[in-house]
Amino acid sequence: MKLTPGKLAGLKKVSNERGVIAAAAMDQRGSLQKSLAKEKGGNIGDAEMEEFKSLVTEVLTPHATAILLDPEWGLPASKRRAKNAGLLLAYEKTGYDKTGPGRLPDLLNHWSVQRLKEAGADCIKILLYYTPFDPKDVNDQKHAWVERLGDECRGNDIPFFLEFVGYDEGADEKGLDYAKKKPEIVTESMREFSKNKYGVDVLKVEVPVNMKFVEGVKSYGGQKAYSKKEAIDLFHKAANVATKPFIYLSAGVSNAEFAETLELAVETGVKFNGVLCGRATWKDGIAIYAKQGAGAFRKWLETEGVKNIDNVNDKLKAASSWHSIYETEPALVGV
Repeated sequence: MKLTPGKLAGLKKVSNERGVIAAAAMDQRGSLQKSLAKEKGGNIGDAEMEEFKSLVTEVLTPHATAILLDPEWGLPASKRRAKNAGLLLAYEKTGYDKTGPGRLPDLLNHWSVQRLKEAGADCIKILLYYTPFDPKDVNDQKHAWVERLGDECRGNDIPFFLEFVGYDEGADEKGLDYAKKKPEIVTESMREFSKNKYGVDVLKVEVPVNMKFVEGVKSYGGQKAYSKKEAIDLFHKAANVATKPFIYLSAGVSNAEFAETLELAVETGVKFNGVLCGRATWKDGIAIYAKQGAGAFRKWLETEGVKNIDNVNDKLKAASSWHSIYETEPALVGV
């Protein structure tokens, strides 16, 4: 597969020279506002959301290949990123439609791919809640939606990152029953959106297991959904269906758990192409910002935040380059 010039240039901007993506995520909106308000014991306004995102961006992007932000509160932060870091902008509204079944997505009202590109985006990111077990009508709507987004990104010659998050309506997605369903949900989602008709350039995926239910790892919580060998097989099964580059998301787990997850991915030998990691890097600083203010949060980021991102980056030494997938000669990548 070959990329068009604009897509290739955008992907290079969010990757290192090796073709590995080590991106930080700071596009959380509704969930972040709620968490900050809970810790503060009061409302969190636009200025505080912008300040929080700007501090994370300023301190962490010297250690990242890119930052993912939202255009609602993240544009001031985008101007504060390190010169080495590319910019991904989110295009979807936070959350999902709660008025009917299927967790249907929606786009930001005042934005388009063209406008996001004009605002400085090197790549476009979309989040989709998805499970292959939903009714055909629900998934058909989602498939058509992603096809339209693929066309819009193609028309603007900019890379399209699709993030899909699995779910099971009515289930506890942190529980044992869901942990058993998760491998198939992740694998079938990767298979579906690798299809060329969607125009997705990079898949942003969950790992196919919940580490708390993998017997024999440090994160194991005592209830078994899979042995370590079974977990390794499930990593392979998911990776084998992807025909596009894929990167792992941290899904809100602790830094220690995400680091161990990546260690397991490396041990399996699957060819993942990097990470887009958010809360595993900065979420422990939420209470510090809310209770002690910007100065204390900056100090925390400069010590613990940097330690967290370095911990993740250390595991990416074994990540695979996307260059070969898109038939890019490494020697030409810097040209």
